[in-house]
Amino acid sequence: MEENNNQNQEIELDENHLIQIRKEKLKELQDQGKNPFEITKFNRTHSAGEIKANYEQFEQKDVTVAGRIIAKRIMGKASFCTIQDSDEKIQSYVSINDLGEESYKAFKTFDIGDIIGITGFVFKTRTEEISVHAKEVTLLSKSLRPLPEKFHGLKDVDLRYRQRYVDLIMNPEVKDTFIKRSQIISEIRKILDEKGYLEVDTPILNTISGGATARPFITHHNTLDIDMYLRIATELNLKRLIVGGYDKVYEMGRIFRNEGMDIRHNPEFTTIELYAAYEDYNDMMNITQEIFQKCAMKVCGTTKITYQGTEVDLGGKWKKITMIDSIKEVTGIDFNKINSDEEAVALAKERNLEIPAGKETRGHIISLFFDEYVEKTLTQPTFIYKYPIEISPLAKKSKEDPRLVERFEVFICGREYGNAFSELNDPIDQYERFKEEIAARENGDEEAGMMDEDFINALEYGMPPTGGLGIGIDRLIMLLTDSASIRDVLLFPTMKPFTDINK
Repeated sequence: MEENNNQNQEIELDENHLIQIRKEKLKELQDQGKNPFEITKFNRTHSAGEIKANYEQFEQKDVTVAGRIIAKRIMGKASFCTIQDSDEKIQSYVSINDLGEESYKAFKTFDIGDIIGITGFVFKTRTEEISVHAKEVTLLSKSLRPLPEKFHGLKDVDLRYRQRYVDLIMNPEVKDTFIKRSQIISEIRKILDEKGYLEVDTPILNTISGGATARPFITHHNTLDIDMYLRIATELNLKRLIVGGYDKVYEMGRIFRNEGMDIRHNPEFTTIELYAAYEDYNDMMNITQEIFQKCAMKVCGTTKITYQGTEVDLGGKWKKITMIDSIKEVTGIDFNKINSDEEAVALAKERNLEIPAGKETRGHIISLFFDEYVEKTLTQPTFIYKYPIEISPLAKKSKEDPRLVERFEVFICGREYGNAFSELNDPIDQYERFKEEIAARENGDEEAGMMDEDFINALEYGMPPTGGLGIGIDRLIMLLTDSASIRDVLLFPTMKPFTDINK
């Protein structure tokens, strides 16, 4: 341990020395009236990717490119450097004959990480590498801090998340993940817009925490002198809009939940919720499949993907099975034959399952069995439907069995990706279910919902039969980019402050 600390100190000393040298170079430029930070604009004509993809069109023609120096090879009166812009790398040949003695001397002092502009003509070297023969080189920004060594400085995963800007510079595949993220989000919007959905914005700050079962973040509004909650869902406000007369609405945005952090959970994350009047949860199954399949085709070119070594087929019709039947399929236990809370609790105790306080009901035990035995077995896309009413306070009761509701969740590779209801639109039933949530909260359940009198008021004006769906955008992106952790698909994941990491 002491040896590692000494090595880290040496690296830090070396870095500090290099930073000082670069600052001295900057000071010298400023003294000469050549401060790169005074440049406000640079007229770049083409990107590296555009030139390399269309070489025949650009051969022997003048271009102006710009980017960060990531490699440099000085060879007396001629040199090569490689710059990287937003989408590609390109090499440049730089010589004293083209730049002149003074400009070439200045170029040789440029450091890896500096941002430069190059004007010259496009050609191929003897090794057939597409390059720019520089006629003019301009220093646009000085990098005062050296980039980490390619195969040393970026093995620290924690550092990669903290300093995503360095991660993006050093690891092109990381940049590709976030390009795909943008493409997936755009594709979802395209699908819904074409179906006539209206994208809306609803408040992030609310006076009531509702729409999901989760522990909220609490803040304080100074002017109104009231505590407020960062939203844990967009559901209730979106359903108010259905009451107001919109037939189809959706919102994609940040959700905040004051809960644990792991490879699947970040305190703030992105979801999409959509609601369609005169539809039900069966319609939501269809649109869920369509979203996953079209997004897969967009960024993967196929619906047959691999996630963390497991082959997954997103194509075709996905499996549908009730929660009770899925438990029977895996364990042999049929909860259709268990009709009392006492029987269910006894069965859980036989299996040594830990029953949370206040959850001693048949419905909660069914959910407990599913979580313990079934969820991890669901590798291929599967709709689990007909959930217990106890864990679904906003869903409509099943006509076949009022102990269940018209709700589904979709599972892939043992993880839940989406949640949908035939939405409860009976204000009297909804009020009673809110009261049960309040009782659970009073008994210590911090995740239980609150009474939302205004939402009940809205339902009393009448809400048409409605289907609603929520999809975890970050998890979908993880799936389609083969990313192991949610932090890999969030540009700036929540991190403990660097000064506190050893506490």
